[in-house]
Amino acid sequence: MPVRVQLPQFSVSFLRDGLSNIKRAGRNRASTGHRSVRMVPGKLTVDGRRLRYAVSDNERACGPEGPDSPPVWAVNVHGFFAGGGMYWRESSHLAHSLGWRLVNPSLPGFGGSDPLPWEDVNMEQISHQVLELLDHLDADHAVLLGHSMGGAVAVQFAHDHPERTLGIVYRDGVATPAWKKRRGVLVAMLAPALPDVAGVADLIAAALLDTPDLLIGRRLTSTMRGLWPDARRNLRTMGRTLPVGAMLMSIDMREELRHVVEEEIPFLPVWGCFDRIVNASTAAEVSKMVKRNVVWVPGGHSWMLPRPQGQVDVLRYLEQGRSFLEDVHERRSRLLGSDNAWSRLRALR
Repeated sequence: MPVRVQLPQFSVSFLRDGLSNIKRAGRNRASTGHRSVRMVPGKLTVDGRRLRYAVSDNERACGPEGPDSPPVWAVNVHGFFAGGGMYWRESSHLAHSLGWRLVNPSLPGFGGSDPLPWEDVNMEQISHQVLELLDHLDADHAVLLGHSMGGAVAVQFAHDHPERTLGIVYRDGVATPAWKKRRGVLVAMLAPALPDVAGVADLIAAALLDTPDLLIGRRLTSTMRGLWPDARRNLRTMGRTLPVGAMLMSIDMREELRHVVEEEIPFLPVWGCFDRIVNASTAAEVSKMVKRNVVWVPGGHSWMLPRPQGQVDVLRYLEQGRSFLEDVHERRSRLLGSDNAWSRLRALR
């Protein structure tokens, strides 16, 4: 059945419904008597390199099957020139509201983690760090929330390890190539004389125009406090990120994405309405491939950083979000059944 690609529409009802959901979510959070969940930093050594991460402290969390069931794990994978610490507030909201255990890695070269050797900078090696971290935490399966570059990491992980993947929340991701086809006034002006520079210039301009979105919100001080530590680390070691940036400009992961679809892994594409870095044409490209309509949310490319409760609201109050959670729980039940059968077989041997 063909998928109807929904581009962002801005209307009074769109804004009213979005604000209504946010207010309702805020009342629900305020009415709960449970303490907030905190993210606890840690370090892991992988092949002699330091990998920084943080994990939620809700150690008594359990799965939807009951008190004795293992928790639902989720990995919040950051974007380029970011780090896991920038998403701590969001992961705390997710852990508190959904009862998941959250882990935020800082991928190699970002947020204080040691970089990969230049010859090993590829998506397979980067996604392998997520596998190492899950093994370290004894997490058999996980939901992957991938933002921007993290969306490509999530797709690669699911492609390589579908049996460990419960689902993907794909947020303004760069796994498909449409975002590199830059358009607009700046490109039109520069392309005739400087064709190699035009696209990069437009990408830089898009990033600068996206920055004010980070300053919108009631908790500006909290937002800046969450962003600055990883931003400072990345500024000090900017040279480490250059090979990763070059790789991102060359990847095309449409084949990996098709494999994810064939594996019937739950997939929820979410996009900021005002994202100019990874624009609406990329969202349409992904939507067509995964046969899922895009969930459009207020904000730019990094909409979840100034509004860390937004992803929870999408999952709890929007029909597509609730449907995604149902698919995740169904897949988890199947995978847990397979794991239990395998454990019994090994015990007999």
